[in-house]
Amino acid sequence: MTTVDLDNCKKIHFIGIGGCSMSGLAQILAAQGHEITGSDRERGIFTAQLEKIGIPVSIGHTAENVGAPDLVVYSAAIKPDNPERVYAREQGIPEMERSVLLGKMSQRSAQVVAIAGCHGKTTITAMLAHIAKAARLNATIHVGGFVDILQGGVQVGDPDLFITEACEYVQSFLTLSPTLALINNIDNDHLDCYRDFAHIVETFRAFISLVRSGGLVIGNIDDPEVKRLLAETSHRVLTYGLAQGDCHTADIGYDGLGNPSFTLMQQGVPMGRVQLSVPGTHNILNALAAYAVAEQLGCDFESYRSAIGGYHHAKRRFELLGERDGLRIFHDYGHHPSEIRATLEAASRVPHGRLFCVFQCNSYTRAKTLFSENVTCFALADEVLVTDIYPGREVDTGLIHARDMVRAINESAQNACYVPTFEAVRAWLNEHARPGDLVLTLGSGDVYRQSQLLL
Repeated sequence: MTTVDLDNCKKIHFIGIGGCSMSGLAQILAAQGHEITGSDRERGIFTAQLEKIGIPVSIGHTAENVGAPDLVVYSAAIKPDNPERVYAREQGIPEMERSVLLGKMSQRSAQVVAIAGCHGKTTITAMLAHIAKAARLNATIHVGGFVDILQGGVQVGDPDLFITEACEYVQSFLTLSPTLALINNIDNDHLDCYRDFAHIVETFRAFISLVRSGGLVIGNIDDPEVKRLLAETSHRVLTYGLAQGDCHTADIGYDGLGNPSFTLMQQGVPMGRVQLSVPGTHNILNALAAYAVAEQLGCDFESYRSAIGGYHHAKRRFELLGERDGLRIFHDYGHHPSEIRATLEAASRVPHGRLFCVFQCNSYTRAKTLFSENVTCFALADEVLVTDIYPGREVDTGLIHARDMVRAINESAQNACYVPTFEAVRAWLNEHARPGDLVLTLGSGDVYRQSQLLL
């Protein structure tokens, strides 16, 4: 229900409050004077954080959890038959989906920075959190991942400066009201909710149209679709890219751990040398995007350089899970061919013996549309272990199997095999891996939790 006025909602109940985004929004609203309650299926790092600051969280979903709030907020994973949603409807309590709430909150702020793109938006927003801290920029920041410096996914600061990740899944970012919109890239992801690539591009075009009058659009000029949309808009435009754009790089180099360094150029003027502590060429673009935004918010270059040099990934972004018998195991959330290619490029620059990639595809739709033919994104791995597909929100219709993905990968690289479970992956690694080798687990399903078995 989009007609609800947040200013009239003293008490708000969150169903699924333990999610990263939901818990962050709950904390922001609590700081703004709303009384917050919530529930989730199980305890986790975010529910613990909420309880620590005095927000009560019920474990399990029952009608009794709801009470008598002015508004019930639910995440996309919470279905209409959830007992708390059923109770809210029976009692006539207004309901609001998470992305709609985020949009309502953005309308309250004088400045709204929305970080969009099919890949990299969590990293860019997390980088901005580090830069804001170094530059003493008192912003409210909402990240779609766990950031160590925030000990969660949110920084509660000045409500009139709101920096948020803007997710394109199910067009949820179309609820936002940005004054500054950044688009890092546009790719053929989420084809379970988009007709085709043209539909995705059209949605990003609609996102740009939401920028307030007098606002700014920042875009990655290396991405052809982003470049095209920037040329169309009547808004003020700022660009960045590896070798072109208002902000770009010169003299890129890599250290012994695969971490890049570069000279940051602004309008053709060298600002100084920047050293990153995260590997991969794609992170140069992420760092440029963060600078382009931060500079517009008044952050100085030295604060940027210090913060970006100390930035380490948010959880599930090339995260070192641990080491066993000399075998290092990393995990990355990457689940799209472009993300996988970029992450393997980053991993290849880290000193290692052989590089083993363990891939769990999330959803049958993604497996069919992205990994059933012409799969070239795994070329840098020595071996690719493909596990059973994680169903996500879908039901197995029998039209696609992990073996089909293995076949598609092997058409070009001949380096993939089907290993159905993570118990079997561990046994395979016990037999084949040696000290000094590197294992990279990839995917957005339950692979992060399952990867603990490898340790």
